[in-house]
Amino acid sequence: MLRGAALRVTRPRVAVLHAVYAHPHADTDSIIGAVRADLPDVSHQAVYDSLHALTGAGLIRRIQPSGSVARYESRVGDNHHHAVCRSCGRISDVDCAVGDAPCLTASDDDGFAIDEAEVIYWGRCPDCSTAGQS
Repeated sequence: MLRGAALRVTRPRVAVLHAVYAHPHADTDSIIGAVRADLPDVSHQAVYDSLHALTGAGLIRRIQPSGSVARYESRVGDNHHHAVCRSCGRISDVDCAVGDAPCLTASDDDGFAIDEAEVIYWGRCPDCSTAGQS
């Protein structure tokens, strides 16, 4: 994947890519922890640099719901959306609202050639909804 994206293959990049695939919607600290399980001496900066390079190459996606730290996921290229639990912060992928990308049509695009829509649905996950009823 790295070579296909014209990126040099380095141990930190491979480890970060594996961590993002293994832990969808993980924050940077969680990714650093997962990477350090394989590469104990990796620096924070190497992980940050890897996340930046992988995001820039389109191999991973960075999302940042309002009030949350940045999170990373491996599901790219399909313009999916997210549902975020207001109680516990759990994030789930949600397929496009309607049709193909950008999935939504703006009522007034102000001349923009829109190719992507970023939608976040807010609510309570099944676990938190059930806990509130008990």
